[in-house]
Amino acid sequence: MGRPREHDERTAAALLDAAERIVETEGVAALSVRRVAAEVGTTVRAVYSVFGSKAALLVALGARTFDWLASAMDALPLTDDPVADLVEAGTRVFRRLAVEHPALFRVGFGHGEIPPELTLEFRASAEHALQRLEARMFRLETEGLLAGRSTRLAVWEFHALCEGLAGLELRGILGPSDSEQIWRDALATLLAGLAARPTAAPSASHRSGLQSRGSR
Repeated sequence: MGRPREHDERTAAALLDAAERIVETEGVAALSVRRVAAEVGTTVRAVYSVFGSKAALLVALGARTFDWLASAMDALPLTDDPVADLVEAGTRVFRRLAVEHPALFRVGFGHGEIPPELTLEFRASAEHALQRLEARMFRLETEGLLAGRSTRLAVWEFHALCEGLAGLELRGILGPSDSEQIWRDALATLLAGLAARPTAAPSASHRSGLQSRGSR
């Protein structure tokens, strides 16, 4: 499910473009095979022959999300500064996806009422894109800039911040003129923190003592 079968790639791309526009303007609930067919000027049967169902359209949109991310990451040049390269990846790839393709962001990252079982169908595409980010993060590990953390753990922390920033920007909470700078500052601060050795969490007895003193 989720990949075109019979018609050519041009038809499949046109149908997905239409599906993305519908989700962006009206939400996932408005998406239907009939609506997509009408947008493209084709028949319902043609849509079914390419994708098979509305669920398959959503899966294809999810896969498109991560294919887009992987391609954009590949197109972003590497420099001799791995930290700066990661800040660029966040602002010029992840942020651009959210701002220019909010429907893909909603579908790909589960912000559009997507049934969990459908997200499993494009997990391979998601992992493919994540590996691109992991390769960039691994450069920090090799230079001792993760303070003993694993690359994969650092990737998830970086990803979580990007997804949170994207959600805030799409909700209009970040100022329109400040958004990109907020992204850059937040990502640079996170990466600087990853390079620092984490402080040990206080022991249970120490926490208990602090609480006792605070209650006096």
